[in-house]
Amino acid sequence: MAKKKTSAEKRHRKSEERRLRNKSTKSAVKTSVKKFVSLAQKKDPQTETALREMIKKIDTAAGKGIITKNAAARKKSRMQRYYNNVKTAQ
Repeated sequence: MAKKKTSAEKRHRKSEERRLRNKSTKSAVKTSVKKFVSLAQKKDPQTETALREMIKKIDTAAGKGIITKNAAARKKSRMQRYYNNVKTAQ
């Protein structure tokens, strides 16, 4: 615990701001993954664009430390494999 009450309050305030910012970024990643998967299932021509956008969001989140580098690599790898399987099945 902090020695002064005011520093503890500030710490709490800042951690709450970070939590909300991280939550927003994680949500954006999840939304882009869902968008990509739904387009891939429909075999939409926009699938490749959605894949690139999703990878960009995952890299951004990993760069900010919101998700770990390994988790980001794992997500990208799985989605790329999914894309390749859908593409060859056409």
